Amino acid sequence: MLEIRKTVAKETAVFALEGRLDTVTAPALEKALAESLDGVTDLTLDFEKLEYISSAGLRVLLSAQKSMNKRGTMRLVRVGETVMEIFDVTGFTDILTIE
Repeated sequence: MLEIRKTVAKETAVFALEGRLDTVTAPALEKALAESLDGVTDLTLDFEKLEYISSAGLRVLLSAQKSMNKRGTMRLVRVGETVMEIFDVTGFTDILTIE
C-alpha cells in the first residue's frame, strides 16, 4: 500500500510518500504526478516514510525526472537507508538529485 500526500502551490509541488512503491502502487503515483505537474517547475519527493521501491517505482521516478528536466528541477529528500541502497545498486544515485 502507498499513501501519497501532495501539496501544490504555484510552481512548487511536494509529494510525501508512505509505504511501498511497487508494481501495484506505481500507477497511482504516476497518475498523481501527471495530474499535478502542470506549471510546476520545482518538484520535491519526500521519501521519509517510503519503505520499499521496486523497478516499477524506479520507472515512474525516471519518467518524472525526464519530464522535470524539461521544465525545472526534481529532488528526493529524506531518503531512508533501505531505499537509498536500492538507488545505489541500480545506479539511480547518478540520475536523481538526492538531498
